[in-house]
Parts: sequence; structure tokens; C-alpha cells
Amino acid sequence: MRSDLAVIMTTLAIYLAVTVSPGPNFAVVSRLAVSGSRQAAFGASVGIGLASIIYAALSMAGLAVLLKEIAWLARSVQIVGGCYLIYLGVNAWIGAGSLAQTAGAAATRGGWYGLRTGFLVDLSNPKSIAFFIGLYAAVVPLETALWAKVSIIAGCFVVETLWYALVAAMFSTPAALAVYRRLGKWMERTIGVCLAAFGIRMIYDRP
Repeated sequence: MRSDLAVIMTTLAIYLAVTVSPGPNFAVVSRLAVSGSRQAAFGASVGIGLASIIYAALSMAGLAVLLKEIAWLARSVQIVGGCYLIYLGVNAWIGAGSLAQTAGAAATRGGWYGLRTGFLVDLSNPKSIAFFIGLYAAVVPLETALWAKVSIIAGCFVVETLWYALVAAMFSTPAALAVYRRLGKWMERTIGVCLAAFGIRMIYDRP
């Protein structure tokens, strides 16, 4: 049991270190929060957590390895995911041209919109498959108990959801919103460029 507990703690510690690194998920959640849609930002954090459950479960079951071996399918997912990020980036850039309308529209977006957006952004990133496969191959032995594997999957959901909920909370504070009202146009465009750049990189990178 002690070794299983060590596996859980080690896996989740590595997972946390990777989760807090800035990427498409961070850009999406922070944009939703800072543009006045706190509920959507919290929804996105749950959506990201749900996507992590899927990839973690697939990796535990060995199905992710099979998916990675099907080159055309992995490549298709990569292209679709990249196009979706570019779409979000272009929307952010265009919306920045009319800041008042952008903020007003964002404020009306609910938790379901955020959940769907976060889920699709995280699920459409095939790099997650490679990460989970590499993580579990290196850290989780085959003889690890089932309860420990289930605990790791649940832990991944908790880590993802809590971290991005914290990001949503920080970027939706009055101070953050005040900064957004002053610099929102350029913040939207910067985030839009980042999202589009992530998308382009995803399309041209090989799985």
C-alpha cells in the first residue's frame, strides 16, 4: 500500500507541475474571466478537468497507445484542434475592436458555454495523449492497484479543475477587471495571437 501511495503522490506532483505551465487552457480560462464572464471561466475549468479524466482513463486502459499508433486519426485530431484554437484566437482579435460589445457578450456566457469550450480545447490537444502515455509509462507500474489508478484519475480531475478555478478567480477580481477596462483591447488581441499561435503550432507539429 505504501508503494501505491508513493505512486499516487509522485504522479500527481508531476501532473501539477505540468498543469500550471501556461498553454491554451490558461489562455482560454483567463480570457473568459478577465472579460467579465466568471461563470463561464469556472465552467471552463470543469470542462478541462473532464477532458483530463478521459485521457487519463484511456491511458490507464492502454487505449491511448492504440490511438497514437493510428497516425491518420491522431493527425486529424491535431488539425481539428489547431483550427479550433485559431478560431478562438481570431474571435478574440475581432472582438477586441469593439471592447464594450465584447465585454457585454462575454458577461452573458454561462457555465455551459465555458464547460464546452474548456472541454474541447483540452480534448483537441493530442499532446495530452503523449503526456499521459509518457507519464504513466514512467511513473505508474503495471502492478499498481486498481484503487490507486482510480485515485490518480480522480486526482488529475481535481488538480486541473482547482488550478483553473483559481486562475478564473484571480482574473475575475475587481482589480483585474479594472485593468481589463483600461487595456482590454490589447489584452484581447494578445490572448488572440497566443491562441492562434498555439493552433498553428499544433497543426504543423507532428504527433
